[in-house]
Amino acid sequence: MKRLIGYALITLLAVAALLVGAGYYMLGYALKPEGLETRSRDIPGSYTYLYEDYPEMQSWVDSLRTANALRDTLIRSERGERLHALYVRAARPTGKTAVIVHGYTDNAVRMLPIGHLYSRQLSYNILLPDLHAHGLSEGDAVQMGWLDRLDVLQWMDTANRLFGDSTRMVVHGISMGAATTMMLSGETLPPYVKCFVEDCGYTSVWDEFKGELKNQFGLPAFLLLDVASWLCGLKYDWTFREASALEQVKRCALPMLFIHGDADTFVPTWMVHPLYEAKPEPKELWLVPGAAHAVSYKENKVEYTRLVQDFTGKYIR
Repeated sequence: MKRLIGYALITLLAVAALLVGAGYYMLGYALKPEGLETRSRDIPGSYTYLYEDYPEMQSWVDSLRTANALRDTLIRSERGERLHALYVRAARPTGKTAVIVHGYTDNAVRMLPIGHLYSRQLSYNILLPDLHAHGLSEGDAVQMGWLDRLDVLQWMDTANRLFGDSTRMVVHGISMGAATTMMLSGETLPPYVKCFVEDCGYTSVWDEFKGELKNQFGLPAFLLLDVASWLCGLKYDWTFREASALEQVKRCALPMLFIHGDADTFVPTWMVHPLYEAKPEPKELWLVPGAAHAVSYKENKVEYTRLVQDFTGKYIR
């Protein structure tokens, strides 16, 4: 009997060690992806991507640089990291301001097409942060929007100071930036914030990682995701279930526009429906026919711009 108990304990310890090892691997795979260095930190490469995929951007960015209008600014997060953002003042003085939040392994440069929408076409001031561990911001691991929401609150305050009195602000995020936007929408917000636009954000980090475990590795969430989430709590002070856009939008009283491609499999389209249902009025939803993940603007520039203009125009005058 003692021998059987000993074997059972050894087996349990081996399984526990295997789960912890697999959990650490998953945490590193998800929060320290190769793309942070090869994509997000590569600023020259990001401009190359920008001009290849959005040729109209080059003349606009060149004109901003000639006028010294595309500027850098820095803040310190509550955790002590130095964070970076790009900003552009509107051609004519205005209080209309957009804070534009990028996605997973993207950066501020790669969000300039949405910046162009607001700055060039809608005459807004714009501020585009590099989230923690992205672009020119410090940090060594992606925070999936949860801690980022607090940094974006700081950036909103910075934008309000930069662009003067009577700021009326929209926060517009794509993918992880959209999840960040929804996560911050449930916080206590300053009065200058008027509305939000979220484009293809996930319900929660738990749901997103659960789907990716199945799609990429054919693995169930049981135990492995729990262990990885527990390790994330120990290392980064947040857990996958805690990082919930779904719970945060329930507390958001401000208007929100939901955009999601109906062919999205990376952040699957089904996620937008519980998010939209959970959000109190006022709210609007656009399901983009045939659009995969994070390409709704690229493939539908005219309609996307018109919809954003109509929505924000109701709340930012």
